Order: sequence, then structure tokens, then C-alpha cells
Amino acid sequence: QVQLVESGGGLVQAGGSLRLACAVSGRTSSTYAMDWFRQDPGKEREFVTAISWSGRSTYYGDSVKGRFTISRDNAKNTVYLQMNSLKPEDTAVYYCAARPGTYATNYDAYMYWGQGTQVTVSS
Repeated sequence: QVQLVESGGGLVQAGGSLRLACAVSGRTSSTYAMDWFRQDPGKEREFVTAISWSGRSTYYGDSVKGRFTISRDNAKNTVYLQMNSLKPEDTAVYYCAARPGTYATNYDAYMYWGQGTQVTVSS
């Protein structure tokens, strides 16, 4: 079993930055691919970004490309999401997710989820 705990969410003005972290514990393994998804009430869960277990490969959704950066520190069992140039439409609950093997962009491919952290961007 793997446990994921997100942190770093909060309220920020448009144009500002936030850094989210996802701490991985339990049956940890650096061979897990990690994703960030987000969800606004009444909307579907949206893919944000993914990173391979090695950290050498990353993938971004079109809406965040060039503004968000995913990274991981396997020695600390932590994945990070640096969010810059935030927009009001980035407001959502952000979830990290893990799966063995390669990353995926569909949320039902992931078996481990954190509880989410709220990000609110004011205009």
C-alpha cells in the first residue's frame, strides 16, 4: 500500500506562484510514475502533468504547459509541482496520484491517490 499526502495549496493572486508537494510513504518505490490532476466542483478530473519514475520524462497538459513544472526527489519520496503565472482558471483541488510503470494521462489508470489540496487563484 502507498500513501500520498499533498501540501502547499492556498490562496494566491493571479500572476503569482505556488509550490505543491506530494509526500509518498508506505510501500514506497522509486519505480512509480506520478501525476498531478485537478478538479473543480461540477467538472471532470483534469490531467495536469506527469513524471516518469526516473524523473527524466515529463508530460504536461496544454492548459499548464510553460507555466507549471513537475519534479521529483526519490531520495525524499516527494514529488513537486511548481506553478507560476497562475490564473483564476487554475483554481481547483489538486491531487497527486501514483501508479507502477509508465505514466498515463487518464485518471482511472491510477491506483493511489492523495486527499487533495485546494488552490484558489483570485483575479
